[in-house]
Amino acid sequence: MTVPGLLTFGESLAAFSVSKGKLRHATTADVGITGSESTVAIGVARLGIESAWAGRVGADEPGALVLSRLREEGVDTSAAVTDQEAPTGLALKDFRTPDSPRVAYYRHGSAGSRLCPEDICEDRVADAGVLHLSGITPALSGTAAKAVFAAIEVANAEGVPVSFDLGYRHALWSPDEARPVLLDLVAKADIVFAGDDEARLLGFDGTAEELAESLSGLGPDEVVVRLGPRGAVAELHGSRYDVPSYPVRAVDADGADDAFVAGYLADFLTGAPPERRVRTAAACRALALSVEGDWQGLPDREELTQLSRPR
Repeated sequence: MTVPGLLTFGESLAAFSVSKGKLRHATTADVGITGSESTVAIGVARLGIESAWAGRVGADEPGALVLSRLREEGVDTSAAVTDQEAPTGLALKDFRTPDSPRVAYYRHGSAGSRLCPEDICEDRVADAGVLHLSGITPALSGTAAKAVFAAIEVANAEGVPVSFDLGYRHALWSPDEARPVLLDLVAKADIVFAGDDEARLLGFDGTAEELAESLSGLGPDEVVVRLGPRGAVAELHGSRYDVPSYPVRAVDADGADDAFVAGYLADFLTGAPPERRVRTAAACRALALSVEGDWQGLPDREELTQLSRPR
């Protein structure tokens, strides 16, 4: 039986990073890609589920890099748009100290910031098992925000579940700007992922369990509140689950939350029970943490079986 696949819609950027020290002192850099939605798409594909990414890239080498890397990972990019008038966004990563990475984003006027409702392929949304979005995209521009809401409208009309990760980025918008938009998106989604700090940004308070309950009260059937190394709490169709953490040596936190989402959605698409979904999500996060890079440490199914039991 064919499992309906994942469709993600959002921003992807070309990424250049140095392994240590400041960029100004580097003579070489690692070349890759980054972006919350594309990382989730790769994570789901590595777990054996059909996965697609839709968005905008420029008609340039960074744009070709984004598309080729996604395709190499088995992600369908046929719904992506190539913008002839805007460049692909860039992310530059270096280190102030060996344990203090910093990332600078160059996305003003980028192709990704020019996402618009016309970029949505309604047929692709209708064929998806889940549409996944993040709170990063509506922060990029007014047209990108409209595109996110338009994509949800199509999904709702077609009966396609909507997954939404708050993904608040303080560099893109203030809490006061973000709060009403994110609250509206949570209310329109079926599955919601949030850090406990992001739930508090929306105006909720209390324990992780209370935060999950508050978010569920807005409408989504499934809510997961991530607690970093302390695991997570899930409120799924009125039942509560404690999500374990796994003992690994953390190397790079970039992409770890996206790995969590990918693991959860991959098992959701296969119809796995809630207990398995949350454990797979936690295991994917742990394995991603143990490898440098946004998506490089995303596991396949065989690697998941090799992880030690949660503590």
